[in-house]
Amino acid sequence: MKIQGCLLTPLRIIPGEKGDVLHALRSTDEGFAAFGEAYFSSVKKGEVKGWRRHHHMTLNLVVPVGNIRFLLHDERLDSPSIGMLEAVTLSIENYQRLTVPPGVWLAFEGLDDGLNLLLNIVDLPHDPAASDTKPFEPMAY
Repeated sequence: MKIQGCLLTPLRIIPGEKGDVLHALRSTDEGFAAFGEAYFSSVKKGEVKGWRRHHHMTLNLVVPVGNIRFLLHDERLDSPSIGMLEAVTLSIENYQRLTVPPGVWLAFEGLDDGLNLLLNIVDLPHDPAASDTKPFEPMAY
């Protein structure tokens, strides 16, 4: 990843006769800080959720179902990657965990016709006052 502090971690899928096991996050993994909460979010094809920037929270995003494109934008004044914009697409075919540090703007778009589902494991309980939002405006990526 080009944006400082953002990580892309390949994850294991363990095939099973009755169904697969999809790893998401272990307490020993790089990017794990603490456990605050875990939640799922869905996004319809062609819809975009974002922009959102968390002040203190680290995100760990996994896409077990569907296909989601994540857009990241660094506006942190103290970051060597300030001004950078990056896109990454996650799915079961590209099964990885995207770690997003505090202060990085995030938006995401559903790409498949069916269910596009992400799991977000964060290090702090959600506090609406500890994040900023702005309307989504596409940028070149």
